[in-house]
Amino acid sequence: MNKKEFEFKDRLIKGISKDGHFKISVVKTSELVKEAQQRHELSLLNTVILGRALTATMLMASELKGEERIRLRMEGNGPIGFLVAEANSLGEVRGYAGNPAAELDYSDSSTTFGEGLGLGLLTFSKTLYNEAEPRTSTIQLIKGDVTSDIAHYLTQSEQVDSALILDVGMNDNGEVTEAGGLLIQKLPDAPDGQIDMLQERLSSFPPVHKFFEDGQYIDDVMHKVMSPIKVKELSRQLVDFFCRCNKDRFLNALSMLNYDDLREMKGESQEIVCQYCNNKENISKEEIAELISAAKAKMN
Repeated sequence: MNKKEFEFKDRLIKGISKDGHFKISVVKTSELVKEAQQRHELSLLNTVILGRALTATMLMASELKGEERIRLRMEGNGPIGFLVAEANSLGEVRGYAGNPAAELDYSDSSTTFGEGLGLGLLTFSKTLYNEAEPRTSTIQLIKGDVTSDIAHYLTQSEQVDSALILDVGMNDNGEVTEAGGLLIQKLPDAPDGQIDMLQERLSSFPPVHKFFEDGQYIDDVMHKVMSPIKVKELSRQLVDFFCRCNKDRFLNALSMLNYDDLREMKGESQEIVCQYCNNKENISKEEIAELISAAKAKMN
């Protein structure tokens, strides 16, 4: 990787307006979404919808600490069925779709990406330090396009006035060009009306991925979107499609099964697939035998 490629890697930048009225996060998720598309063999529909969800969870996880994490589940009556996206403040993002090959009929000009999820529910969970159970909220999907649904969630459940953009750019071959998003949130001392001004301004802006395609970066987007309001950078970090699954974790999960379930696997190896990243691990018949012996010992 050369210097320019490193400088333009997927990253998130956080800033605050110098008047203390707004905070803003901008993220570039191009490679992250491309990897999700490749790992899960996503259709065009799923690439856009899951790509937006992955981008949204990273923006929202930027407010957390360390390995605290956010999990988003959207489930509807559309062909996708459901999707799950998860991120932590370290920049680790992962997710999957229930039906990765789902597609819509784009020959109908009235077709919208929101029909992929359709009518259903959005469930949002935060796993925080020093709290035994995740904080969970559920609302109805209003459009199924992810962007509108997340914005609605922020207003309804977290009661924070926000402006949100989530973009996944695609070329004619169904390949991701660039992807990213931004989140502006009003702070307590902000005067009424300013967030409406910013939302109106955003509606006239080109999609975020267009900035990246033109060679601009997260810094440029942050300052252009907030102009004439001045913004200072608070932090920045790399983001990646990253899953912590490994063979030891798979073995640990299998060890939770009861003796009878494990005994049914005796004499055969098992291939286990991680839903989040599609990685595959082979558990040998010898390893299965060890798990069976351990489970039997627990019974005595």
